[in-house]
Amino acid sequence: MERTFVMVKPDGVQRGLIGEVISRFEKKGLKLVAARFESLTDDRVQEQYREHLERPFFPGLKAYITSGPVFLMVWEGKNVVPVVRLLVGATNPAEALPGTIRGDFALDIGRNVIHASDSDASAEREIKIHFNDTDLIAYAACAEPMIYE
Repeated sequence: MERTFVMVKPDGVQRGLIGEVISRFEKKGLKLVAARFESLTDDRVQEQYREHLERPFFPGLKAYITSGPVFLMVWEGKNVVPVVRLLVGATNPAEALPGTIRGDFALDIGRNVIHASDSDASAEREIKIHFNDTDLIAYAACAEPMIYE
């Protein structure tokens, strides 16, 4: 099973969407293996968004992502990265299809509710930024035989 990183951003937290996000992933059959509610430090924000550090929008992104608490998660399942990305929807909510998280709950690219890793390599890197190995809980979900062949 693969793992991916997901973060409900401050706008999603403030709008009370944490439960909705968790519910959609659970209904799909994915397994939550770690979660934490917290405010991000500047160091972790810089590491999370390191590819954007020199871009002109980074100061605004940093101010936004540290403006309130976030909900960090690690999800597990087969092909979990592309599955989660489909459930999340396009980065720009104007292009996100109805039925996706962004398509249903976001209007502006700068307040798009959720972050999800875009590749297996990004997932591995982002999980390590926010979670220790001891934070990740390995367990067999009783529904797995009904979800996977």
